[in-house]
Amino acid sequence: MRKLVMMNVLLIVVLIFGVLMICPTSDAADKEIVVGFSQIGAESAWRVANTESIISEAKKHPNIVLKFSDAQQKQENQIKAIRSFIAQGVDVIAFSPVVETGWTPVLKEAKRAGIPVILSDRAVDTDDDSLWVTFMGSDFVEEGRRAANWLVENYERLKNPDKSMDVINIVELQGTVGSAPAIDRKDGFEEVLAKYPNFKIIKSQSGDFTRSKGKEVMEAFLKAEGKKIDVLFGHNDDMAIGAIQAIEEYGLKPGKDIIIVSIDAVRGAFEAMLEGKLNVTVECSPLLGPQLFQAVQDLMAGKELPRRIVTEEGVFPQEVAAEVLPTRKY
Repeated sequence: MRKLVMMNVLLIVVLIFGVLMICPTSDAADKEIVVGFSQIGAESAWRVANTESIISEAKKHPNIVLKFSDAQQKQENQIKAIRSFIAQGVDVIAFSPVVETGWTPVLKEAKRAGIPVILSDRAVDTDDDSLWVTFMGSDFVEEGRRAANWLVENYERLKNPDKSMDVINIVELQGTVGSAPAIDRKDGFEEVLAKYPNFKIIKSQSGDFTRSKGKEVMEAFLKAEGKKIDVLFGHNDDMAIGAIQAIEEYGLKPGKDIIIVSIDAVRGAFEAMLEGKLNVTVECSPLLGPQLFQAVQDLMAGKELPRRIVTEEGVFPQEVAAEVLPTRKY
């Protein structure tokens, strides 16, 4: 009898062990995932919203531990942060690169350490695409195209009646030199304008994606070209808003004397459109937190990620600003 009981106990133990082997416990399914994220900085309202999206989304996942680093717009700080993440043995590294080039050595270090890398918002320029697993964010070239297409389709309707359609002079506030959005938005914008030779870029300079620098560069444009300027194309809303102040101080009316096209679709752009000072903003959503941590969870679960995850976005002209502004989250 005792022998039979012992056999039954042994059978139960074997069965329980087998079930545990087949069905992972909730602790195993919710294994802690340490993510190192290097952010560019806080150069614009867009970037601040991007950071908030990442931090707030991480808090929604009990098994995610986020190690966040602010690079203050310096590549060397990002490289130091990535090396620190490698030394700490994080599970995943994600970052928004301040510029496109110069990442190969540190990304090779991450690969040797067996740590997958996710590119968020901006891409890198490297000969070895195996150094990162996926790039998520906007299509910057398409944003430039959308800005140019809107301009050529609407300029005649909006222009000052005293201005000619024979030659439309455009000044361009570029983003940070060497950054993916600055390069791609310019390429997309110029690709469309190549079909319309009367639209000419007469001045182009970096405003470093900041409001203060946008104002400073626009002041220089106005000093050099003055009333010859018909259009301002800003690579982001913050630079355009800074330029609006410069235009007003010069004695011209932004949105009327100078048509203003910018990118990002932050709340400040909608407020400027309501005041009639900005004509259109092309959306570039900073709310990447949810798709970032979904990708992290999928990656750690052994799922294959697509190489490119594109964010869906729109174009918002002045006419819809009042309706759309209350719905903006950034």
